[in-house]
Amino acid sequence: MSTIRGARERARVEVTAAIKDEARRQLAEEGAAKLSLRAVARELGMVSSALYRYFPSRDDLLTALIVDAYDAVGAVAEGAAERAETVPPAERWTAVACAVREWGLAHPHEYALIFGSPVPGYTAPMDTVGPASRVGLVFIDIVRAASRTGELAVPSPAPELRSDAERMAAAFAPGVPPAAVAALVAAWAQVFGLISFELFGQFDRVVEAREPLFRQAVGELARSVGLPPRGRGADLA
Repeated sequence: MSTIRGARERARVEVTAAIKDEARRQLAEEGAAKLSLRAVARELGMVSSALYRYFPSRDDLLTALIVDAYDAVGAVAEGAAERAETVPPAERWTAVACAVREWGLAHPHEYALIFGSPVPGYTAPMDTVGPASRVGLVFIDIVRAASRTGELAVPSPAPELRSDAERMAAAFAPGVPPAAVAALVAAWAQVFGLISFELFGQFDRVVEAREPLFRQAVGELARSVGLPPRGRGADLA
């Protein structure tokens, strides 16, 4: 019995992967708004009723694709941070940002699904919140580590932002000075703004040296958050 159950589970995993792969192909060709379970089933040679046993609705399939995309870019960011663990904080920040950009360039349709225009009629469930947080948490960890070692030059937020900064620090960035949280959120948004401008064509016929521009910009964003360009004590050397 366990052998039969194992075979069924493997078959389900394989069919689920095939459904997702076909859905991603349709995303690339038609966009998320036109994703259709019937079209996916037709391309796979399945009847619609069989596909519904895997994904009861279009939104369930979209959610699975969104979670996969968030997890993929999150794993890339976490891996970059781990590999750059021994370098100064600003360099570690830049390494993570560049890794995220490279993932976006290599996976433009998945990037558009999670950071592009909202899909009409779709509301993301809570299942997406954890995966969606992974990249942001990597940036938070870099700033938190710099704060713990005394390397963080805490910026001064506008007075109007102080209460909101305190709320955000308590909610998702414990251990980070509230004064740094507002700058961190702004920098995080600008990192993705730069990537989106590149992927969605706003830099066409404007910027040619895009990687150097990105590296310079994210380095400036690191400094805006309070990360030193060199390690602690470098200015005294």
